[in-house]
Amino acid sequence: MTGRSDPPNGPPENPEGGEDEYRSLVFDESFIRSARMQEFSAQERMGEHARAVRTLPEPVAPASHGSRAAIVLVVLIALAFATAVYIGFRNPYPQPVTRRAEPLRTTVVPLAPRGTVPAGSPERLYLAAPLSGFRTGAEGINFPSVRRTQNFSDSQITTALATVKDYLVESSLNPDVLTGQVRRPVEQLLDPDQRGQFERSMSSPADDGLHAATGWLVRFDPAQVELADPQIRVQGTLSYAEDGAGTLEVVSDHTFTYALRPAEGPPKEDGASLFTVRRELHFRFDREDLRLHRLEVRTAHVQAGPQSCSAGAAGTLRPLLAGERADGRGPAVTDPYAPGRPAAALCGTLALLGAPTPSGAPPQDPQDLQDPQALREFRPRP
Repeated sequence: MTGRSDPPNGPPENPEGGEDEYRSLVFDESFIRSARMQEFSAQERMGEHARAVRTLPEPVAPASHGSRAAIVLVVLIALAFATAVYIGFRNPYPQPVTRRAEPLRTTVVPLAPRGTVPAGSPERLYLAAPLSGFRTGAEGINFPSVRRTQNFSDSQITTALATVKDYLVESSLNPDVLTGQVRRPVEQLLDPDQRGQFERSMSSPADDGLHAATGWLVRFDPAQVELADPQIRVQGTLSYAEDGAGTLEVVSDHTFTYALRPAEGPPKEDGASLFTVRRELHFRFDREDLRLHRLEVRTAHVQAGPQSCSAGAAGTLRPLLAGERADGRGPAVTDPYAPGRPAAALCGTLALLGAPTPSGAPPQDPQDLQDPQALREFRPRP
């Protein structure tokens, strides 16, 4: 019989044949490669005491792509951390150097009159030339024209000039400071590095070039003198210049003229006299000073009169009042053999004022009027 026919017992349960029954047992190539045991060949089995199979060595799995990426990431993180630590210990950018303010250097020169100190009312005394051209109070402290420098802007220069003006007003025009009642308005404008020197100058003044209270401010003894007129006459100049890339220097040169009278006794209409102080101050600012509205006073050159040359003016100025004369003694003796910093031992002669303006009455004794402009040229006495 030709052709394909079903078996006598009927068709098999699996029409596709019996292969599927053993499909899960088929040993494909990957299964064979991963087998841990291998049968010996016929020749190997002929040997004595030969085992039928042998164990294969553990296969080395190749590193996956993900493992390599993880290793690279760990290495990069380690390098970044090491670099950060290195930069932390060795910064390639130089740190700014902290500059400390230097101590103030002061020179206070008393100016002795040539004769008797003239008396008069403040109004009449202020008519003498050149006082008639002076302005009153803070109006006499004026800014120069402001132009930026290489490293400081217009606004920074204006801030420096405004801070200097505040210092001059507080230290030369504030009545409470002039009479020694307060000093905080002056101190708060100083660089913190100079406040210790300022405090010592106020509490223990000395004519040593470092601790003269009158180098920092104008101060009178309230038990001896008082203001006869609160309208103080002022004239002077302000200038500025860049002092290196990080600092700005401002120079003030002003003459202050005060009308004074004795603190004791009833005030007399014509019992006032003039006292003149010329202050040449050098200030320095860095950017931190400009930001905090403070300053460093570098040098102070003060000339004040009428005073006797022997008057100690380190703590307070000691004006000669109306009708008084200088004692004729020279400045304090300087001992070159004494240890420590020598005293300044300087004194000058106060020159004459000019005649009053035509609108004012002539003074009684023109030879006795004192010229504040003479503070520009003082004659030291031996």
